[in-house]
Amino acid sequence: MKKEFNVTGACQPEIHYMVDITKRLEDIKEYVDKGRYFTINRARQYGKTTTLQALREYLKDEYMVVSMDFQRLDSAKYKDGNVFSLAFAAYFLRALKTGSSGYPDMIKDECSELQQIVRESPATFTLFELFNSLSEICGASEKPVVLMIDEVDSASNYHVFLDFLAQLRADYLDRKHTVAFQSVILAGVYDIKNIKQKIRAEEEHKVNSPWNIAADFDMDMSLPVQGIAGMLEEYEKDYNTGMDVSEIASIIHDYTSGYPYLVSRICKLTDERLVDDGEFQEKNELWTKKGILESVRMLLAERNSLFDSLMEKIARYPELNQILFAILFIGKDMAYNYDNQAVSIASMFGFVRNEEGNIAIANRIFETRLYNYYLSSEELQVNDIYKSSLWDKNQFIIGGHLNVRLILEKFVEHFHDLYGNSGERFVEESGRKLFLLYLRPIINGSGNYYIESRTRNMGRTDVIVDYRGEQHIIEMKIWRGQEYNCRGEKQIAGYLDDYHQKKGYMLSFCFNKGKQVGVREVRVGDKIIIEAVV
Repeated sequence: MKKEFNVTGACQPEIHYMVDITKRLEDIKEYVDKGRYFTINRARQYGKTTTLQALREYLKDEYMVVSMDFQRLDSAKYKDGNVFSLAFAAYFLRALKTGSSGYPDMIKDECSELQQIVRESPATFTLFELFNSLSEICGASEKPVVLMIDEVDSASNYHVFLDFLAQLRADYLDRKHTVAFQSVILAGVYDIKNIKQKIRAEEEHKVNSPWNIAADFDMDMSLPVQGIAGMLEEYEKDYNTGMDVSEIASIIHDYTSGYPYLVSRICKLTDERLVDDGEFQEKNELWTKKGILESVRMLLAERNSLFDSLMEKIARYPELNQILFAILFIGKDMAYNYDNQAVSIASMFGFVRNEEGNIAIANRIFETRLYNYYLSSEELQVNDIYKSSLWDKNQFIIGGHLNVRLILEKFVEHFHDLYGNSGERFVEESGRKLFLLYLRPIINGSGNYYIESRTRNMGRTDVIVDYRGEQHIIEMKIWRGQEYNCRGEKQIAGYLDDYHQKKGYMLSFCFNKGKQVGVREVRVGDKIIIEAVV
């Protein structure tokens, strides 16, 4: 049976195409070898469970690995320390059997003793008794014991979990006198240091970072281009599509920045859904730039739990909403300050990243989804420029190709009629938003667009429009004089080289009273620049 791309649950190398994470496992093993306690806190669907399962196999020759998942413990088990300790002990003992017929010989007596204590004195079994027994098991084991717990977020609403962390901390600090776990690895979305956000305010005095012994885990768990290429090479051996593996891997990474779920989803859509689209007949047609861009379009149009989480956080944190809107539509540089709760939450959930001290949207997929969200709001859809686009949109597709020059001509006409007397502040804050609002209905359903992050600022923004496999580069900028404009023409000409394009477009928002509104064609070297001024 051939493998498939997986987007649900952990990846298994026997049945799924997946990126080789051997180097990641080697790096994590260094933490374990040094006896570190740490947390792998990453965004949803970022490969945490896949990593833990692979790590268990990677470590098993040198360590006794006990792997648990707190999602298996229902909420009633967090009622108090006694109930939790009994549930943890039962789960721990079951995990130690690791699918065999009994406990490992070296710790059989200690496990039986723990079982007996639980059976004979359940009412008085506390965290203290639990950790005494765990210490006995660690001391009897010929191999150092590593404890891995996935989905710790399931427990982080409960104070008994803080008490559990405090016991782990106490044993860690007393390792000269108490035999303890060699390493403890907790995995979840929330950083344990942020657990206070999930505890009721009147009881925050109990939250004093019981996990302050944890080593910093700053490992990059995104998928690199070469890793994606390796996964595609494995697929190519099975299907011989003739794809340019390096090119396809680079395109996928450009859109996802290596976010594991997004990488796998694009691949899965390409492999399984594009044929149903009707435009692609054979596998060799799917794994092309045109095919990947179509899969990106399908991904952006679907609803999934990752996008739902993004929108839920925007609704919950108005400050985050304001920050994202300013970055996307005004081009403001916003300082990356992790002490800002909205920034901290957005970063923890993988929606933004720190880019040279400023907040940046984590990847093109999230960015485009956010643009679509803001541009589809009820407030904007009653906008006159949006209604003009709906009226005009059927005239811009000629022979299956997008006529970008005509789009600019019609936008200039409508903008001048509707907003020609608006002030500079209005144009700076709304100009780009209005153009994207005009553009979206035209390409909606058949194309996508994204903003090139390298050029987005208060003065200049480059929009890349993908329409049926063709790309169009449109620079939007605030007019700062003729000399500045000439530099802009040269900049976009150089940028066209990067995209192997001969023609580009420039939309300038000019505040001069004597400006010449309209569209003209300019040659810069061997490039043609279509310039529009409003």
